[in-house]
Amino acid sequence: MAFVLADRVKETTTTTGTGTVTLLGASTGFQSFSAIGDANTTYYTIAGQSNSEWEVGIGTYTSSGTTLARTTVISSSNAGALVNFSAGTKDVFVTYPAEFTANAIGGGIGAVLLNASTATVSGSISTGQNGFTVGPLTVNSGVTITVASGQRHVII
Repeated sequence: MAFVLADRVKETTTTTGTGTVTLLGASTGFQSFSAIGDANTTYYTIAGQSNSEWEVGIGTYTSSGTTLARTTVISSSNAGALVNFSAGTKDVFVTYPAEFTANAIGGGIGAVLLNASTATVSGSISTGQNGFTVGPLTVNSGVTITVASGQRHVII
């Protein structure tokens, strides 16, 4: 199982409740979640087409049944908790949560990068990758940051 991001991944669902959503196929002009790969995780957004329900999180795609398990909620219209989605069609797409971006202020050479100072979800630095954080860094209880053997995570 790997963490995968892919461009232009968007499907719909009519699933209700707080559980795993069944995906109904790629929206016109987009690719399906199969681009993520079976049993892999990704960032996702689920947004109601006709209401204000929405959720951003980390989910696991399963090709048998074409489902997305909602494993970790990052933010939502339900105060950061799983949304109990009502009836109706929802868009489901791969996203990159704003909370996890490194924001450049000033652009170009001499730009200032901003990063979150608290790790709120677990993550991994895989083989072939290195990472850095401008500290200090607070890691919430129950959250882990795994660094593959031979790789580096530097806190500056």
